[in-house]
Amino acid sequence: MTVSSVSQASKAVEPAAAIASADVASADRFLKLLVAQMQNQDPLSPMDNAQVTSQMAQINTVTGIEKLNTTVQGLSSQFVQMQALQGAGLVGHDVVVPGNLLAITDGFGQGGFDLSGPADSVKVEILAANGQVADTINLGAQSSGLHSFAWPSGTADDSSGLKFRVVAKSGALERSVTPLMRDRVAAVSMGGDALVLELARSGSVPYANVKSFN
Repeated sequence: MTVSSVSQASKAVEPAAAIASADVASADRFLKLLVAQMQNQDPLSPMDNAQVTSQMAQINTVTGIEKLNTTVQGLSSQFVQMQALQGAGLVGHDVVVPGNLLAITDGFGQGGFDLSGPADSVKVEILAANGQVADTINLGAQSSGLHSFAWPSGTADDSSGLKFRVVAKSGALERSVTPLMRDRVAAVSMGGDALVLELARSGSVPYANVKSFN
């Protein structure tokens, strides 16, 4: 190998110092392999600048990906911590989640629903504990999105086990409806990387399922 070839290769390796400062372990392994490769190369066919530059680009790419992964993991951890703090602040408060149990307060049973599309007619059926229809509320035409309703519950309370069912139609087409109920947050916990709310009536519900807060 000629002196000029060694000089050119040395110049190509200089940027490795910057890589080492960012990721010492990865850059150190790369430099050891590169030096060993140069020491054992064929003197009649030495490495050219293009080969060295190509290898430098590869280690730079790997180092960049490792740094990006570390950054993403850090952001994910911070997000989970922020979720936990926000969830802790919900203890003792009401949330709206998917479910069909009536929440009875001050003589009224309250519930809601998420309508997938506009409907010509919407009715809410109040169901007794045995599943029989106890009453019906006709809400008429409704737009898509979130809606709520209130039903005079008389002497019934939460222990009555009353539920509701929403039926929505647009012409002959039946619209998809997600029933929503009000429940109180009793505690929060972490399920893997996700926050879980422990609700008084619904049990464990993922934080992502919460539709609104009260």
